[in-house]
Amino acid sequence: MPTTAAVHPGAGGTRYGRPPHHPDDRIAHAVAEALGPARSVFSSDAFPDREGHRLPFADQAFDAATMLCSAPHQRDIGFRLRELRRVTRGPVVLLATDPSRIQQFWLHRYAPGVLAVEARRHPALAQLASALGGTTTIRPVPIPLDCTDTFDEAYYGRPELLLDPAARRAGSAWSFVDDRVREEFDTKLRQELRSGDWEARFGHLRRQPTYTGSLVILRATP
Repeated sequence: MPTTAAVHPGAGGTRYGRPPHHPDDRIAHAVAEALGPARSVFSSDAFPDREGHRLPFADQAFDAATMLCSAPHQRDIGFRLRELRRVTRGPVVLLATDPSRIQQFWLHRYAPGVLAVEARRHPALAQLASALGGTTTIRPVPIPLDCTDTFDEAYYGRPELLLDPAARRAGSAWSFVDDRVREEFDTKLRQELRSGDWEARFGHLRRQPTYTGSLVILRATP
């Protein structure tokens, strides 16, 4: 799929490298749809980020480009996005997080400090759009109930899984809070799962096939 490799233009689809993160196939499919019929697609995640260095490609070298816009991705994300725009003649597609929606997730009841950290670490969508220029569209990405990815909202209908420290470690914001915050989260969620309070408030999510949260696709065209 074009979301999983960087491709040399005119190389017949020859791939080089793979990005460090592979989203759930259904989410990856949504990204592929946003890329459209492009034949040469540059995956920014497959290419090392050297801060302040231009990409070693000519202007408009690729039909399209894609990037997983995760919070710790680059210090100067604006520069990287402007470079993506320079080397791309068609759409640049970001799989991004809308920080204005992060704290609407039910996890805010149990770990507000974690979601506050997460919201601060993601750039505003307007900032991303401004760096890319052109015409921008933003649409939410429905998260499937059995999502195989490991961000917090992927467990929207499976709260027990977030009691596993390994699952929490996969969400980078948890590493920015101290042990007390993690312990308080664990205690409160366990209590409310036993008492039925979580079910009363959020139990409908267990039967909801998808969840529309903070995950979005931002698509910019010249």
